[in-house]
Amino acid sequence: MVKLFALSIFYKSPTEARLLKSAYDLQSFSFFQRSTVEEFMTFASKTIVERTQLAMRQSVKQEAYMCHVYVRSDNLAGVIIADHEYPQRVAHTLITKILDEFTAKTSSDVWETATENTIDFPVLPAYLARYQDPKEADALTKMQNDLDETKIILKNTIEAVLERGEKLDDMVIKSENLSIQSKAFYKTAKKTNSCCSFS
Repeated sequence: MVKLFALSIFYKSPTEARLLKSAYDLQSFSFFQRSTVEEFMTFASKTIVERTQLAMRQSVKQEAYMCHVYVRSDNLAGVIIADHEYPQRVAHTLITKILDEFTAKTSSDVWETATENTIDFPVLPAYLARYQDPKEADALTKMQNDLDETKIILKNTIEAVLERGEKLDDMVIKSENLSIQSKAFYKTAKKTNSCCSFS
């Protein structure tokens, strides 16, 4: 089943990516896992934004998810986390629309000074609900023809986005942004997935 899990907007400063606004649909996860999954999705989104160059789009596979990211030349970035079935073109068109609307409602000096997840942008959860079905975005994708000409880089794993010598396992261990529960969840998920893979 096609599923959107998260929409996030970041400001990419020279030193880090700062979350400005996010919305999540985590109903498919158990109640006790939701906060951990949300925390890890935020961590993965932040990492991918930090490793994406300005004016570049990427789609990154990570386990059962696809992280679609667009970092604009003005340092504003959007991330969509979806399942593998969600159309890449629709995801990137939606990111463009959300960032354009965000820009129209908030000035760039607010992005640079806002603390994490404090900007008022109440339409983000509505977008998350409305575009669960990618067919809803048909009119949106027809209007966005220039996206076809934009090169979207597809990465097979988040490791491909990291800098040479960097490992996701090390980043998770060192991260101050992840709770102990999230780190344990990551290790358990990785162990579960590795025992079930066939070479």
